[in-house]
Amino acid sequence: MRKIIHCDCDCFYAAVEMRDNPALRDIPIAIGGSVEQRGVVATCNYPAREFGIHSAMPMAQALKRCPHLTVIRGEMAKYKEVARQVFAIYRDVTELIEPLSLDEAFLDVSEVTQHHGSATLMAEAIRERVSREVGVTVSAGVAPNKFLAKIASDWNKPDGLCVITPDKVDSFVQQLPVKKIHGVGPRTAEKLAGLDIHTCADLRTRTLTDLVEHFGRFGRRLHELSWGRDERPVKTHRERKSISTEQTYSQDLPSLNACRQELPALIEDLERRYARLDPPLAVRGLIVKVKFNDFTQTTVEHADPAPNLEQFETLLNVGWARGERPVRLLGVGYRLADNSQEHQLSLF
Repeated sequence: MRKIIHCDCDCFYAAVEMRDNPALRDIPIAIGGSVEQRGVVATCNYPAREFGIHSAMPMAQALKRCPHLTVIRGEMAKYKEVARQVFAIYRDVTELIEPLSLDEAFLDVSEVTQHHGSATLMAEAIRERVSREVGVTVSAGVAPNKFLAKIASDWNKPDGLCVITPDKVDSFVQQLPVKKIHGVGPRTAEKLAGLDIHTCADLRTRTLTDLVEHFGRFGRRLHELSWGRDERPVKTHRERKSISTEQTYSQDLPSLNACRQELPALIEDLERRYARLDPPLAVRGLIVKVKFNDFTQTTVEHADPAPNLEQFETLLNVGWARGERPVRLLGVGYRLADNSQEHQLSLF
């Protein structure tokens, strides 16, 4: 039986700012872009969340909900340094660490002998050290697999610990709302509700064949998770699957032609990012992302190892046709091949 800890710093960017300026602790703050630049909230503290503010919300909307919100541009270099300090504490426990983001990671402590091999005591020690030495809080989940550990870390936020022991897995999973399952977004949750599936116990009443029929490959994943099964290992080296860039415009792009005019600059930035990959990976597909002015968005992909401007334009045409309204954000990207050392030639 594996022992997995999922560690997640609480409102990380905001926590660093509050640590450095205690006057911010009890007032609503948000980290993100300015209203003038049509920025969005990267994260916010818990006083701000009481106003319904959340990550990815347009900053203008956040300020309407909380006019006295303090907006901080943020310093990524500072956040990276704090994250380095946090991960150094994780590495004092185990080298089997899978980073998920700057402030979030899985730790496999199955073979660790510290604290008499107790994953719960390891998680408590990690949380105490991060709080004392770094000055931010970490919520942690302890469970026999990654699926449950990640859910557990969110269970008692902020600054909480949740432990799901092997003998409690079945009862915990049965009552778990399906919307808590990673990959179940609003549309999938609505479809599940239409089938009278609200909890993992409800999922268990459906056959694997039935779930695959309704949800394709994800149906198989739903079937496994409804029983609390997740055999994915902690991967210390995550393979990059794509690379992309995007731009939010100060004024909406009113037409398809206006969007097309922005493509060359986006592709040029994408090429610069791609050229910095080490090791280099071959391109196996193209991606275009379109976010409309009503905040609906769509992504279009096409498999092709030799991208060019015309192909990006073709994908843009498809994406635009799905909304046919002014666009606030455009993005382009490459889907990358696995473990390839081939260089993709520049578009220009």
